[in-house]
Parts: sequence; structure tokens; C-alpha cells
Amino acid sequence: MEKYITAPISGDVADGLLAGDFVYISGTIYSARDAAHKRMYEALLEGKDIPFDLENNIIYYLGPSPARDGQVIGSAGPTTSSRMDKYTPLLLEKGLKGMIGKGRRSEEVINSMNKNNAVYFAAIGGAGALLSKCIKKSEVIAYDDLGTEAIRKLEVENFPVIVVVDNKKNNLYDNV
Repeated sequence: MEKYITAPISGDVADGLLAGDFVYISGTIYSARDAAHKRMYEALLEGKDIPFDLENNIIYYLGPSPARDGQVIGSAGPTTSSRMDKYTPLLLEKGLKGMIGKGRRSEEVINSMNKNNAVYFAAIGGAGALLSKCIKKSEVIAYDDLGTEAIRKLEVENFPVIVVVDNKKNNLYDNV
């Protein structure tokens, strides 16, 4: 089924998304990869603040290439999600509702998604140039020293993804 949602998303929106749904996301999402996840995870364990409120937000596992003149962002394809698995359950407990990446997730992450009413979306790997056209604004908000792995606040319009794992543990990778 084709659905249009606005990020950040509520628990009700997450609950209405099912594995296999084609979803177009508009609104605000955040990018973060391995190094940024590690910093956020360590900060949360120490009781410190992180650069943005996780509540109801979506993180895109992205390390974009540099933008060319006149572009908002360079190629913006997803990175492999499993590299974030050791950090994800804590982020989900703190309110994260969605993740965008590619590839399978661990059973621990899937169980945490179920417990915390969150969903995992896949973006099409290899289509970074096309995906970048859906990003209307990109602003580095933290960890600038990480270069392409810095945390970015992204404004997206009809960003195309597929629900791969829903909050009921339905997993498109297992069913297709």
C-alpha cells in the first residue's frame, strides 16, 4: 500500500505502517552514521544531552557526498543498518520512531522496535543521486568534526522508502 506521512511521526502513525508499505516521507528527519551513533549512545549512557530530541523522530543512516554548486546535498544513499544495531535499542527506548537504511536488522533491534512501537524503512541503495533530489534542506547540527558522518537536520519532501520491518515484527526480508 502507498502511504504519505509527515515526520516526525507519532506512535499512531508508526502503528499504521506495515511491512511492504511504500511510504513517502515529508518533513524533518536526521542523518547519523556509525561514529555519530557511538557518540550519542555514550552521551545517553552518561546521562548527557544529545544534539536533537529522539522523541518521534526518524534517523536516516546516511553519509552524503559533498554537494556540488547549486545542490542542497550530494548523493544521499543509505548505508548498511546493521552497523548501528548495538546502539539502536537505547535510542528506541529514548523515543526514536523510525530508521532508514538498507539491509537486515538484528533480532534485538526488531524486539526493541516491537516494544517501542517503531519501524524500519529501507531506501534504495545505489539510488543516492535520485534520493538527494527529495532533500530540500540540509544543515549540520552536531559533530562537524566527523565530516560526512556529522549529524544533519534534513527537510525532505516525498522521500521514498519501503517499510521493511514494522512494529509487529513483520519482516519483509523474511516474507519475500
